[in-house]
Amino acid sequence: MNDIISLQQKIVPELIELLQKRYTIMRNIYFSQPIGRRALSYQLNIGERIIRTEVSFLKSQGLIDINPLGMTVTKDGEKLLEELKEFIHELKGLNNMEKTLRDRLKLKKVIVIPGDVDNDQLIKKDMGKSAANYLKSIIKNDSIIALTGGSTVMEVANEMPQSYTKSDIMVVPARGGLGRDVEKQANTIASVLAKKLGGSYKMLHIPDNIGKEAIATLIIEPDIKSVIDILKKADIVLFGIGRADVMADRRNLPSSTRDYLEKAGATSEALGFYLNINGETVYETPSIFLTKDDLKDVKNLIAVSGGRSKADAILSTCNSGMVDVLITDEGAAYEILKSC
Repeated sequence: MNDIISLQQKIVPELIELLQKRYTIMRNIYFSQPIGRRALSYQLNIGERIIRTEVSFLKSQGLIDINPLGMTVTKDGEKLLEELKEFIHELKGLNNMEKTLRDRLKLKKVIVIPGDVDNDQLIKKDMGKSAANYLKSIIKNDSIIALTGGSTVMEVANEMPQSYTKSDIMVVPARGGLGRDVEKQANTIASVLAKKLGGSYKMLHIPDNIGKEAIATLIIEPDIKSVIDILKKADIVLFGIGRADVMADRRNLPSSTRDYLEKAGATSEALGFYLNINGETVYETPSIFLTKDDLKDVKNLIAVSGGRSKADAILSTCNSGMVDVLITDEGAAYEILKSC
């Protein structure tokens, strides 16, 4: 396939560009459906005249429908999108990028999604779908899945296909709640994922930004202790990665702590650990229920994070030994490769 793609790029590069453009248009319709032409034009930063022409072609091929509510992708369109995904992957050289990253970061597996979430928030849905497919491939009927909150992990749950058979899968939050967006909190995501998998879930009713004394009092409560005991038996941990400065703001850490993090060279935050670029822990939040020792016993540590702006944070976390599998995007992957 590599030789064919190389030949096409040399002889008919305009066909490759057209293919990528139509794939991007269909993909954006799929994730935003139903959507109008004007909204799609704004979303892709492409002129309405071009959108109108391309949409007319896609409709004539039976790949999208147009109705008063907006445009939607047909079943044939969905099938084509899935078939094109691997071709686009190969076209962009992402298979080689994945292998290089895997070897340099010493990970079990790396999955790279085309695009950059910093420029296109829909890439987050693509990362979520790929992570959900990978998760589905490793889950056992009695798996215990621990997960954190955040918009990227939320998309993993949203993109997980619905199972209509019951299982003994248990999903538990790895952290307490953070922020006002309830749908992005670990408790909510755990319930959504568990229902999709036909399993069950537990909730951890502890705010993520309370002090050590309060934590010590809460974790001896029987209901909370039972959840933490299950959490420590997890065979899969699914988590996002944040920039240290952004997460310090989001967690409302005291200014003295933020100053310390800056001086200590904190680059990333994952699972409550603030890490420098070498992956060394420089600070831990009080609400850590999975210690570094606990993580050593977890069979599958899956990090999902993307965006060029998070490249250093992702590299920092991978250097810590806390990641087995990385699911990221092209923007972050490209920047990471320049640094390692």
